[in-house]
Amino acid sequence: MTTQAEPFPASVREWVPDTRTMLIGGRMVDGDGEVWDVLNPATEAVIATVTGASAGQVDAAVEAAREAFPGWAALSGQERARHIHRFADVLEAAADRLLPSIVNEVGTPVSLAEYLQVKMAVQEHLRWAADAAATDRTVHLGSYDKPVPTMSDVVYEPVGVVAAITGYNYPLNLAIFKFGAALAAGCTVVLLPSPRTPLTTLLLGQLILDAGLPPGVMNVVIGGADVGQQLSSHRAVDRVSFTGSDGVGARIMAQAAANLTGVTLELGGKSPNIVMPDVDVRQVAVEMHLRWSRNAGQGCAALARLLVHEERYEEFLEAGRSAFDQMVVGDPWDRATNIGPMIRPDHKARVLGFIDDSLAAGGRKLLEVSKPLPERGWFVNPVLLGGLDHSARACQEEIFGPIAVLVPFRDTDDAIRLANDTAYGLAANVWCADPVEARRVAERIRAGTVWINGGGAMRPDAPFGGYGRSGVGRELGEWGMREYLEVKHIQWRV
Repeated sequence: MTTQAEPFPASVREWVPDTRTMLIGGRMVDGDGEVWDVLNPATEAVIATVTGASAGQVDAAVEAAREAFPGWAALSGQERARHIHRFADVLEAAADRLLPSIVNEVGTPVSLAEYLQVKMAVQEHLRWAADAAATDRTVHLGSYDKPVPTMSDVVYEPVGVVAAITGYNYPLNLAIFKFGAALAAGCTVVLLPSPRTPLTTLLLGQLILDAGLPPGVMNVVIGGADVGQQLSSHRAVDRVSFTGSDGVGARIMAQAAANLTGVTLELGGKSPNIVMPDVDVRQVAVEMHLRWSRNAGQGCAALARLLVHEERYEEFLEAGRSAFDQMVVGDPWDRATNIGPMIRPDHKARVLGFIDDSLAAGGRKLLEVSKPLPERGWFVNPVLLGGLDHSARACQEEIFGPIAVLVPFRDTDDAIRLANDTAYGLAANVWCADPVEARRVAERIRAGTVWINGGGAMRPDAPFGGYGRSGVGRELGEWGMREYLEVKHIQWRV
């Protein structure tokens, strides 16, 4: 792998997976469905042409998963753990292929992608899931004497076939969050990536074969909304797990409802970042801005709603100038770059529309990166908006771009009111010098994850998901495992 001090050679920068085929029932299969181009969002160049699955191929993938399920579920947890660890070994060895695939189809700067898009997913999350496969979750309830003496156990069994549908922004991470837990639980999987970023997932298909997973345990198909709808409404699918927007999540939930199929939905957010009055804003402003803008703001838990005590507002604003000076928008393969492109031109237009709407509503740009953008690529310069009522669109809707909004608050109750004034509840952060007060504030925020003073990395053993329109269920940790397990009570007379 190239060292940090060396530029990446053209052979790495231009590499894309050489496979255009899907994986169904342990065989690589050419698609019979829709054909489309995959674009590099940083250059606008066509980097591959792919063919999606036909309706018959989607059925074949589900049937392959259905046929493989009894054998996979019958393996011991230790045997499944060995399979998953071997898969992780293969993925680690393929890091030099996974990295350029992600950088070129997503546009994530390589300096961020190396860890956040590749190493974290495999070395931490998939390995944790592998170890979790061997956990005995049986609960012994003990005796019960009405009307006769009995004993009871509660056991957990795999739910069955899982349709795992991922978003474009973290194609490997989001896939592993789903199939890691599903495989560990004893389920089989049909994996469908976003049509905007299918290449990394197609590469996964070949790596699944290399890892020697039993045929049909994991299947990879690609396609558009029609393929997603077929999977989420398929009678032979037992669980649908989706990451994406709340609008699409609602449609998937409705499609699954016809068969009463369970869903796990990790959706959007409008996450607050609260700065209490006792904080040295000069110590936190740069970290805050560089965090919400990473991956060009294309992250569901981006802490882009900045709630700052009114007495610290101007000081915070001034301290933030240093962060904007450090934002470098441009070539994702340049290690100096920390802001990449939007995924497509329509998404760029949508993000810019939030700026236009905010200015028309009386808002203003408080801070912005004003350097010229590259001539090609769907880039947006980061902007901090202010002067808006909290009911404004930019304060209420997920932007999914490098745009944040700054809102002052009067006191703690006002901060909590503003933090919870949203349809979402995915994540939040509280900056506070007093740890006791910070905990009190955190406990009053309606969000699935609340960090204090920046928190830390995304733990594989902690749940991730949210309240309200941020989704249904949880991913990661033991809570994510339970999404793929059925609960059975066994009671016998003694």
